[in-house]
Amino acid sequence: MIVDCHTHIFPENICSGREQCCTMEPAFNLLYGSPKSKLVGVETLISTMDEQGVDLSVVFGFPWADPDLVRRNNDYIIESTLKYPDRLRGFACFDLSFEGAAKETERCLDAGLSGVGELAFYLSGIDAAALDGLEPIMEICMKRGNLPVMVHTNEPVGHNYPGKTPVTLEQIYALALRFPENNIILAHWGGGILFYNLMKKETKNVLKNIWYDTAASPFLYDSSVYRVALAAGVMDQVLFGSDYPLLKPARYFKDLDRSGVLDVEKARVLGGNAARLLNLTPQ
Repeated sequence: MIVDCHTHIFPENICSGREQCCTMEPAFNLLYGSPKSKLVGVETLISTMDEQGVDLSVVFGFPWADPDLVRRNNDYIIESTLKYPDRLRGFACFDLSFEGAAKETERCLDAGLSGVGELAFYLSGIDAAALDGLEPIMEICMKRGNLPVMVHTNEPVGHNYPGKTPVTLEQIYALALRFPENNIILAHWGGGILFYNLMKKETKNVLKNIWYDTAASPFLYDSSVYRVALAAGVMDQVLFGSDYPLLKPARYFKDLDRSGVLDVEKARVLGGNAARLLNLTPQ
């Protein structure tokens, strides 16, 4: 069973209204201001899943601040998961500056969504205000069976690209310290913090409920990153995520094949770990 834990879809009125959305939302403009940045709907995603051999995808939109855009995109995620219940799981998404974030979380989970994310702090990093804003969301998800919360992270060094945030490893670590029992998915390999599981004291326990997705990995890391994750003892916490439509899954499959990890490890990354986290029935 192959599970893609990181995909973005949007309703047609957002896809066709890109320019207006970019004007309204500076963070959205950072990632999608260029017409080369793809926006797709659920039918395109399902078609790509069939083409690429993906059994199930986790879908979400964008962390909008505007209440209308929040509801429109989350409603589309709900509708899509109801239309394709065997192929999709959905996460609720919003900017934490949105005053109704907690109520929106409850609404979306009541409608059948499976978690929250991808939450992002494109302009601020994961600062103290961000952690405070996450508090009610984490509490709601914990009370509902420790549903996962996905947070955008990125490496704090290296080349710049659209969507790279001013996040630090200290901020990412503070997130894990603040919510030690929550299942937290750190997108984009957690900005590299997974490597600190090699430390002898404290860190392994602090990061015990942290999961790492592979979104954008072919743009960021050599294929040996999978062997490093194995050496760091976190292969059971690595989730295949394509960041589709940024990249198709095939690019990740090639990286996994080149990585040199065993087939049993590949199977965990491609779906076994996600099945545990999302309580999926094996196919």
